Amino acid sequence: MIEATPEQQIFMQDDVSTRLHHLAAHLSQIHSMWTENSSKDLMLPLVRQSRYFIEWTVPDMVKADDIDQACELVDLVRLMTNWLFNWEQMWTDAQQKQSAANQTQDWLRRVLEISGTEPESLRA
Repeated sequence: MIEATPEQQIFMQDDVSTRLHHLAAHLSQIHSMWTENSSKDLMLPLVRQSRYFIEWTVPDMVKADDIDQACELVDLVRLMTNWLFNWEQMWTDAQQKQSAANQTQDWLRRVLEISGTEPESLRA
């Protein structure tokens, strides 16, 4: 068995909802970076760390019988992995960047829904 890193140990002390809020914060930053044409090198660590956040959260969701929502988050990991494989190409194609920004916004909303909260802008 692989030992948890100090970062993982600290992250895992939080409940699932709090962990999902950390993920949502990353998604919000990633969305801003897609839309503001920020440095791709600044966004890369956020994307990678977001994948870890999901990896560290999904097993506890499965244990709590939140299997469908856990599977949704795995789909987000797949999307982010696809971004990483096509990173350089995405940064040179405005249409792909806009699509990624839209996907990130959609996932941000969904992660907040799964966590049991809604962002202020989504409340009626």
